[in-house]
Amino acid sequence: MKLDETYKRYADMVFRYLTALCGDPDLAEELTQETFFRAVKSANRFDGNVRVTTWLCQIAKNAYFSYLKKEKRRSGISIDETDIPVEIDMLDRENCRELYKTVHRLDEPYREIILLRMHTDMSFAEIGEIFGKSEGWARVAFYRGKEKLKKLLEEIE
Repeated sequence: MKLDETYKRYADMVFRYLTALCGDPDLAEELTQETFFRAVKSANRFDGNVRVTTWLCQIAKNAYFSYLKKEKRRSGISIDETDIPVEIDMLDRENCRELYKTVHRLDEPYREIILLRMHTDMSFAEIGEIFGKSEGWARVAFYRGKEKLKKLLEEIE
């Protein structure tokens, strides 16, 4: 697949994933560009053992974490203080904000798995590939994360 075809096909998915992680569409756009730049630089190392979406999301996640490390050094902001103010159609802004604050209280990998399921079209098999685990592991981790999220939301109410 050519680079321009890959970009056209996957840029929106990478953008949505990064928006879910960082909560800032402008930053997500910048990181999407960085993701594809890194993908071009490392294309010769892509062996096809994982799906392109898995590979790109892993690059995107690494680009985001690199950004956070730079910001933390520059401004002293903790990674755990990151907020994700993305709207969900059925929730009003306040409920949405509380939901994402609560999602951010989850430990990894639950937080990332829930965000991946909420904001991408990835299957459990693809999510498992991102983490180097099985589809079953991803399903169980999603279920456990969802249960933890429910308990945290009940505590708020």
